[in-house]
Amino acid sequence: MNVRKAAKKAKDYEHVLLVMRHAKTEPSNAQGDFERELLDKGLKQAKRMAKGLKSMGLTPDQIDCSSAVRARQTCARMLKVFGDGPKVDYTKSLYEDGMQSVFDALASCKDKRRTLLVLGHEPTVSMACQWLAGPGSDPDAADLLTLGMSTACVAVFGSDEPFRKWGTHEADLICVLAPKDFD
Repeated sequence: MNVRKAAKKAKDYEHVLLVMRHAKTEPSNAQGDFERELLDKGLKQAKRMAKGLKSMGLTPDQIDCSSAVRARQTCARMLKVFGDGPKVDYTKSLYEDGMQSVFDALASCKDKRRTLLVLGHEPTVSMACQWLAGPGSDPDAADLLTLGMSTACVAVFGSDEPFRKWGTHEADLICVLAPKDFD
């Protein structure tokens, strides 16, 4: 699905969830995995994705972000594009607690939030997306998730239900976007 069609389809929903993997990082860090930092390529990916999402009308009003360094750096770079609008919560659970942390982010989201960005890590993000995707999902996008999400990719979901009511296999997966989709 092209970006313009995805943006149009996302506008059909009351609530849009963006599930993102952090941008490209260094392969290792002497301080451990939690401290891994973004590479220059990762900084560019994060900025490109933020500009792309903003152009689609998908600037989040809330971001739940892993507190790992690479996720925080991805978020910080995106906020330079998004501005001060999004409320940001950093949580170690998106680094440590697997899929449940994504569902916890949904459950704690206020009903007034229209667009939520959950920024985390593999394999958590792709697995959670597979569990969220319902029968109205784009089959090609769902197939992509079985391969895992590349750095800085975003899965876009829609539903008319508030996030706290989302269960397994109930949201529509609209598309999976990569930085190259915004070149």
